[in-house]
Amino acid sequence: MSFFDNLFSQWSCDMAIDLGTANTLVAVGGEGIVLNEPSVVAIDNEANRVLSVGTEAREMIGRNPGNISVERPLADGVIADYDVTEAMLSYFIQKANPKTRFWQPKPRIVICIPCGVTSVEKRAVFEATIQAGARQAFLIEEPMAAAIGAGLPVEEPTGSMVIDIGGGTTEIAVISLGGIVTSRSLRIAGNEFDEAVARHVRDVYGLNIGVRTAEDIKIAIGSAMAIPSGELDMEISGRDLTTNLPRSETIQSEDVREGIKAPLQDILIAIKETFLETDPDLAADIIRNGVLLTGGGGQLKMLDVFLTRELEVPVYASDTAFTNVVVGCAKALENPAALQRSYTQR
Repeated sequence: MSFFDNLFSQWSCDMAIDLGTANTLVAVGGEGIVLNEPSVVAIDNEANRVLSVGTEAREMIGRNPGNISVERPLADGVIADYDVTEAMLSYFIQKANPKTRFWQPKPRIVICIPCGVTSVEKRAVFEATIQAGARQAFLIEEPMAAAIGAGLPVEEPTGSMVIDIGGGTTEIAVISLGGIVTSRSLRIAGNEFDEAVARHVRDVYGLNIGVRTAEDIKIAIGSAMAIPSGELDMEISGRDLTTNLPRSETIQSEDVREGIKAPLQDILIAIKETFLETDPDLAADIIRNGVLLTGGGGQLKMLDVFLTRELEVPVYASDTAFTNVVVGCAKALENPAALQRSYTQR
């Protein structure tokens, strides 16, 4: 780090950002996590301006008039709309540090990316972060950040495996000696689960529900296996496909399992393929130490038990699944040598 970088860092409000398809989390140096909001932007199309961002914008989904569009500017873990992503990042950066003074240097920002992104997609994230207000931007791959945030021994000569199921992507990686040895990035994750639940309810019950309702169902009663303590049920409301009138229906955990069966199998196949590419010595470490299951999608009930049974390897759901990535980014930010050595600065 140069003299001026060191001087600026003493005054700037450096940040770590988990830029997710579903949610964005921001941590500020010395303060911890200060923001956790949906990655959603509401736009007034007639005035061509941003109306709201985050939680307020998400509340508009399915309720917006024709002149207002509600967008998720990231799709499958990467930027789908550059300008809207830049506006969203700018809003979150300012909200995370509302007391910015005119003389204060712009922040350094560590931001996560999926491990399967192209160089063009990496560049888009970097440029959007700079344009949104960063002095420097450092890119770190999500499974590495999750492993650091969860406290795995990533710098040691031992194999650690991470399964990070987010909103847009599932990241599977084997990590050793500070780097990713082998990985898979699957563009099937929590959002695909939601859409699968909505399709199942439509096909079986003839009831049209929104993706937001499907997500609520997944969180409340969804499970990867039968729940030993008893199945859960939930009353939902939607539009009857035959009469086009509102109707309520009670559905079970089994409905969610049936709906997400296909995307869950795709994730399982990708995990097994990653194991096939893993060195036997590292695989032995993983069998001995277990696999970390993290990310919001990793919190699906009984998913750790399901994966343990199917893989015949211990899989542990992280108690801090929602925050591991942003905490890992923040820890990397505190170690300049690690940033220069292990993480991509474009």
